[in-house]
Amino acid sequence: MANIFKRLSDVLAANLNELIDRVEDPERMAKQIIREMEDNLHIAEEGVIDAITSEKQLRNDLEHQRQQSMLWRQRAEEALRAEQEDLAREALQRKREYDQVVSTLEPAWEAAQRTSVQLKAQLHALENKLDEAKRKRSTLAARQRAVEARSYLDQTLSGLQAGFDASANFTRMEDRVAEMEARLAAKAELRRDNTQLERTFEDMQVAKEVDTELAALRQKLLAESQEE
Repeated sequence: MANIFKRLSDVLAANLNELIDRVEDPERMAKQIIREMEDNLHIAEEGVIDAITSEKQLRNDLEHQRQQSMLWRQRAEEALRAEQEDLAREALQRKREYDQVVSTLEPAWEAAQRTSVQLKAQLHALENKLDEAKRKRSTLAARQRAVEARSYLDQTLSGLQAGFDASANFTRMEDRVAEMEARLAAKAELRRDNTQLERTFEDMQVAKEVDTELAALRQKLLAESQEE
């Protein structure tokens, strides 16, 4: 029976260490540990029941042997009252046989009784540990969900920050494009100014040529009128 409790203790210690080492999913690990605790407690409970049963059987057997010893003592007294000493001697001899069995059973029963008391106390202690583990599992699950929520919020905030950064990049790109558009507009405006200037000079040249041709035509007309 002691081996059962030692095995249970070793299993719990090993699994708790495993839980500590594998904290990425503590809630699942806690559920697994509790299931193993329940299974092992069931085994331990059966062992305790066996021990208590054996203790009760020893007690009943011891009580029976004591009653038989008392019965043969009473018979020996009856034989003496009937002045049958030989019969009384035989009855006492039988009583002695039962007394010897009693002397053997008494220490065995006392040891079994102490063992039963100890095992029941250990079993109750382990049941309390199981209850405590279940309570801690709930707390652990809540803490894990809080951690997951914080992690999700951190990721969300990081995503938002990345969005803000991307927005800022787009703003810079828009500013750059606007600058490029302004430069193109300035170049176009310069081209328009240059074209207008050239057109002015061209108009001046055309006017000059027209004035020259007009003067020549006047001279021709003047010459013709003088000949008449």
